[in-house]
Amino acid sequence: MRAQDSATASSRIAVGGTALAALGVAAFSLTFPSTHWALSGFGPWSTVTVRAVLAVAVAGVFLAAGRARVPARAHWPGLAVVAAGVVIGFPLLTTLALGTTDTSHAAVVVGALPLCTAALGALRTGARPSRMFWAAAVAGAAVVVGFSLAESGGAPTTGDGYLFASLLVCAAGYVEGGRLAALMPGWQVVGWALVGVLPLTVPAAACSLLAEPVRLTGESVGGLVWVAVVSQFVGLLVWYRGMALIGVARASQLQLAQPVMTLVWSAALLNEKLAAATWPAAVAVLVCVAVTQRAGGTGSARTGPKPPRSASAPLGPGARNSTVHSPE
Repeated sequence: MRAQDSATASSRIAVGGTALAALGVAAFSLTFPSTHWALSGFGPWSTVTVRAVLAVAVAGVFLAAGRARVPARAHWPGLAVVAAGVVIGFPLLTTLALGTTDTSHAAVVVGALPLCTAALGALRTGARPSRMFWAAAVAGAAVVVGFSLAESGGAPTTGDGYLFASLLVCAAGYVEGGRLAALMPGWQVVGWALVGVLPLTVPAAACSLLAEPVRLTGESVGGLVWVAVVSQFVGLLVWYRGMALIGVARASQLQLAQPVMTLVWSAALLNEKLAAATWPAAVAVLVCVAVTQRAGGTGSARTGPKPPRSASAPLGPGARNSTVHSPE
């Protein structure tokens, strides 16, 4: 009975972790369309800095309401990587890219993010995904990158340069965030990473708003609020918690579906025309997602956190700052 109970608990953790990571992907899939809306009324630097300040305000409320303790000094280097990757680097590089390329094009380039995340995660944690897992991951990345190059005429553009750089910094932030989410609640990982860059973002936002023209419309303000509250905080909150439960490599492969979802949003919300190869590519990507999930997450790691103490670790501000262990 104990073995059956353990198997049931592990299954519930896997299902719950997958659901949370998938919810994060759904939130991220609207980031590019929302950024496009924000850019209709704000400059690129204003969009990045103001979204960070707004996200800090939300994170501060959560941290204060949850009476979150300041993280141990040993965690701050990891939080700095999270901040550099997902708070500053990825938003800035992708926003600059969207000033020179379409939302749909950016979506398929960023489709290579899961492979980058899985590779960096394996190097960082010592995990050993199966060969089938890697084969499906590489195949999925090849589909989205090939689709992107075909759309741009076979040669990368300036916007592609920004996007490829964003993959590396974002993957690093995801890996460190996933690792830290095994040691503290995910909402605290995101919250402290945002608070840590507040001395930079506030003056940068003030300067950007003075230097760039601002046109307040429902579309621009709505887009900015979405990327600040949902993409920058809520989405990362559930994403990191999902990674802590099912592992960095396995969770990252769910993002193979993100470019497909973004393409759908681009067509439905921005009236962008999709290429004829879009739907075949979408089917291929979804098949790769299914294969990576069935292939299993990771093998044994050189070092790693202990098994989870509870399958129902707290997610919200009411949670105490207790350890949340990863089942990797």
